[in-house]
Order: sequence, then C-alpha cells, then structure tokens
Amino acid sequence: MQTIPPHIVRGGVFHSWGVTMAETAMCSAGKSGPAMSVDAARLRAVAVACPVARREALALDNALGRVLSAPAIAATALPPFDNSAMDGYALRLSDLRGDGPWELCIADRIAAGDGRSLCLARGTAARIFTGAPMPAGADAVVMQEQVSRVDDIILLTQRPQLGQNIRRLGEDVQKKTQALAAGLSLTPPRLALLAGCGVATVAVHSRVRVAILSTGNELVEAGHALGPGQIYNSNRVMLRATLARLAWVEVTDLGILPDEPAKIRAAIRAAAGSHDVVISSGGVSAGEEDHILDALRAEQAELDVLKVAIRPGKPLTIGRLGQALYFGLPGNPYAAAITFSQIARPALRKVAGLTDEPDTWLPATAGFSYARTTGRREYIPVAWSRRDSLGRPILERLGPGASASLSPIALAMGIAVIPSDLSIVHPGQQLKVEPLFE
Repeated sequence: MQTIPPHIVRGGVFHSWGVTMAETAMCSAGKSGPAMSVDAARLRAVAVACPVARREALALDNALGRVLSAPAIAATALPPFDNSAMDGYALRLSDLRGDGPWELCIADRIAAGDGRSLCLARGTAARIFTGAPMPAGADAVVMQEQVSRVDDIILLTQRPQLGQNIRRLGEDVQKKTQALAAGLSLTPPRLALLAGCGVATVAVHSRVRVAILSTGNELVEAGHALGPGQIYNSNRVMLRATLARLAWVEVTDLGILPDEPAKIRAAIRAAAGSHDVVISSGGVSAGEEDHILDALRAEQAELDVLKVAIRPGKPLTIGRLGQALYFGLPGNPYAAAITFSQIARPALRKVAGLTDEPDTWLPATAGFSYARTTGRREYIPVAWSRRDSLGRPILERLGPGASASLSPIALAMGIAVIPSDLSIVHPGQQLKVEPLFE
C-alpha cells in the first residue's frame, strides 16, 4: 500500500515516516501536506515518551493512585489459613454414612479471630462463622439455612461436596508470589489486596513533574479586567484541573507568557531542565505571532510537528526538549481538551510508568442528524437521557462543535467519536462514547 510521509522536524531538520494512504487526509492550519490518523499520532506520542526513572517507597495509606515501579510480593498467603466462607456448621464427610438424613452433635463454636488450635472430634460438628479458622479434620461447611437444629443436634438431608464453603489457604494469593505487577495504578481494590497479603509499603514511580504554560498577549487570567482584544485564559485552568486529578502527576503552573521570543525561550528552557513533561497551549500554528516553535528550534528540541486528521485539534507538536517530553496543544479550548485526552494523555501514562491504556469507550446510538466533511475523525460533546432496547445511551449532540467553544464540553456527559469516513450521521447510527466521569 502506498505511503505518504508527513513532515517531521528534528532540531530544525525535516524528517519523515510513513503512514498508509487510508490514514491520511488533507487539512490546513498553515501546514502543507497530508495529515496522519489519530491512532498514528497517539502511537508517535507514546513512542517518544520514556518512564520516569525516579522511585520511592510509600505506605499503603499514601499510595492511592500511584504507579507500582516493581512487582508487589505477598508477605503472607491470602487467605492466611483455611477458613469458613459461610455461617454454618463444619463437619467431616466421613461421618455421613449411608443415604441420610444424618444427625451430628455440636461439639464447639468457632468465631472469626478464634486463635485456638482445634480438632473436630469424629461424629460431631462445630458451629462456625464466616472467616473463622477451620478445625483440623473438618472438610466441608454446611450453610446454617440447610440444616435443622434442635438444642445441640443438627439434622441435614443433603451431603455436601468435599471442600464446600471452605476458603483454602493461599487460594487467592500464595505467600511470596506476585500479588500485583509493576506498572499498575494502585486503586482502592488493589490497595485492599496488598493489605490482605500483609504488604505495608510499596515501591512506586515518583510523580511525573509536569509544567504547563500558555502564550499570547491576548490572554488574561480570570479576576483581572479585559483589555481590548483580550480573552480569559481558560486552557490553563482546564489543563491544571485535568492534571490535578491524576495522583501520579505533580503540576507546576508557569502562567501566561507574553509573545516575546526571548522570554518564551528562557521559560521553556528552565521548565525542561526541571520537569519530565512540558505542555504549552497556543503558539503552534503558522501565525507570525506564534513564537513557540521558533523558541523550541532555538533550544535544539527534537520535534514532530503533526497535522492530525482530527476535529477539533490540529495542529499538534510533540517531541523532546532536552530530557523532557514536550506537547504543544492548540490554543482553542475544546481542541486543546481533545488533543490532550486522545494523544497526550496516553503518552503521559507511559511517562508515569503505567503499562496499560484502559478502554473506556462504550457503544451508543445517535439520536441526532449531522452532515459533515469526511477525512478527519471527529469528537463531539454529547449528553443523553434515554437508552435504546439494548441499554445503549441515545446520544444528543451539544453545540456546533467549534474548537473555541466551552459551553458544550462543560455540559457534556461524554464525548462521541465519528469515524473519518462517515459523511452523515443518522438517528440510530451506531457510535462510541467515552463518558466523562466525575
């Protein structure tokens, strides 16, 4: 299949690498040539990312959301002893002779936390509760609802299976074996698993140090008066809030840089020297007042200036600035949000040491009509209040999808994706949606 090489800039020198004809489309924004697919751009971003080398040890209570840098090894088996999975009666199957019914005398009572070393006498049963240690000799537990009891005698009519309602030592995790692999984030269930295995501290990757900055004389922070031709800086707030939700990120906010090449160059040089990742918004188009690319080239950054077949979201710059990973996001708010979530975030996860990218896309049904130009994969904000007969959300489109719009994404319940080759979306069209969770 024919390939078309998009232009790539490395330290001011143009290079190229191939994508298939099917993955290309033409787009503008001041850069000539074909555009690469969203998937190709995501792979390119991930390819230039490198996991942080710094490590630290944390107590479980301080490790929520952090990323394991080494396998977590069980200090003890889980469960640490044979125990009852039900409230009921522990018994010995060999005492159930013939076809039944059978009567057994209750010889003991065993609760969770009982530390006695018990042996079940032949011809008897022990009253036992969930989590209590099994007495030696017992090989099944009958649920209390399946027996009749009169004083200290139980009557049962069904023979239990060997090992019924018994949780065996180490059946969940064996002692000194891997409980969790390196590269996993420590969610509440995973922390609980480690605690159950007797693990008190974990080795994790240090937080990814991310510097964010905005450029443009037109930008003003909220709370200050707007001058002629100025707008409030919403991208900084969005990026900082998005990154703050990631437990494995440490954010430095460098604020707004004026459109002055020397100041921009000094700021990105300092940021790259003390951070793992630098993210800018704005200043990556072909305008004469967009100075980011000139500053990056002057700093000998290795850059890929990507034209991505995505709406909204072009252009996008990725690469390395010294030892730091660099992302130059579009200046328009919705475009910046989409390029961050679809291209930059997977690369950030690799920097953090995460080894997987969760698939959060769900099947959905269009509840709207939309005619569009093909050639770019489009991400649109949606909401829903109904579901179809299969339980899939019926999506309603919010807003016109302009890359500078904020209201639609602010009110959205999710982001729907429209394939690049789909020219008309009809009601009932099968789509995919990524819910925006709190």
